[in-house]
Amino acid sequence: MEKKLIVVKAGTTSLTGPTGDVDREKISRIVSQLADLRDAGHSVMLVSSGAIAAGFRALGYSSRPSDLAGKQAAAAVGQGLLMEEYTRFFAARGYVTAQLLLTREDFTDHRRYKNAFSAVEVLLGRGAVPVVNENDTVSIDEIKVGDNDTLSAQVAAMVHADLLVILTDVGGLFTADPSKDPTAKLIPVVDSVDDVLDTAGDSGSSNGTGGMITKLRGAKLATRAGVPVFICSSSGEDPVIKAVGGEGDGTLFRADDVLRTRTQWLAFYAPSCGEIWVDDGAARAVAGGKSSLLRAGVAGVRGDFSAGDTVEVLSSAGERIARGIASADSDELRNDSGPGASGIAIHRDDLFVIGPGKER
Repeated sequence: MEKKLIVVKAGTTSLTGPTGDVDREKISRIVSQLADLRDAGHSVMLVSSGAIAAGFRALGYSSRPSDLAGKQAAAAVGQGLLMEEYTRFFAARGYVTAQLLLTREDFTDHRRYKNAFSAVEVLLGRGAVPVVNENDTVSIDEIKVGDNDTLSAQVAAMVHADLLVILTDVGGLFTADPSKDPTAKLIPVVDSVDDVLDTAGDSGSSNGTGGMITKLRGAKLATRAGVPVFICSSSGEDPVIKAVGGEGDGTLFRADDVLRTRTQWLAFYAPSCGEIWVDDGAARAVAGGKSSLLRAGVAGVRGDFSAGDTVEVLSSAGERIARGIASADSDELRNDSGPGASGIAIHRDDLFVIGPGKER
């Protein structure tokens, strides 16, 4: 049997009951499936929401708080309580858990990105089950938009997972909202996320913070990095096991070619420090994916950047065609580029070609 690395994202609605409290039975069912996968020789990671839901009662709230400070306080309490549940259930099956609290900076900073990747490699190599969450206590964006869907895609891409399973309260992506339109049909396979973004709706639960649109954005990132994504309902019998076996009811998003860890960072997370505009010939050469950007093809430079900084590459029409790591600083390129110039502006190994319709 082929051993796989599976990342599972469990949203708040997959972990809580109608009142918004954490449902231990739901946690137990998810843990049981992940433990079964570990028993079968697979490696697993869990990206878990639910920290706010686990903590708000302990602080005396009668319902999930709506203000930012209240959410952050509830998350600070709930992180430990939620991890305690995971630790207890996994320990009963003989597996060690490890908590990873990540922020946006852990992906945008290259050193921290590599360190996170290395830490996860050791944990998986030692047989542990990493449980990942956004650091809700300090991360404002996650609490506001519920981007654990994006976080799960980032994690799955970083570790080069074989599959990302996103558990939710609906059975996949439908042609319309199935709760409002009885003619809505499940879309079983999607080749390009861009083709179905218009079908996404809002969050279906007041307890969760993300809707189908955040899941599609996460699927777009993961599939661009080479990780297939399966979105399905968390209810029913062993949905994760069935998804891994290719027998689940849901929507499969096919993946593009696998990107190296360094290329992923460059493509999705590296902060841009400037722009290089290129002539038509250079644009065609770069878009082909096999050529370095030569200084002779540089038509203009915007911003102040140093050699080694990440920059956007734009065509003469202003279309973003690539991003890459500059081989020279902005002043040098301004003074030594265009027809007749020699040397490389961005080496092909440091270029990520975006291509038509693939902007993130």
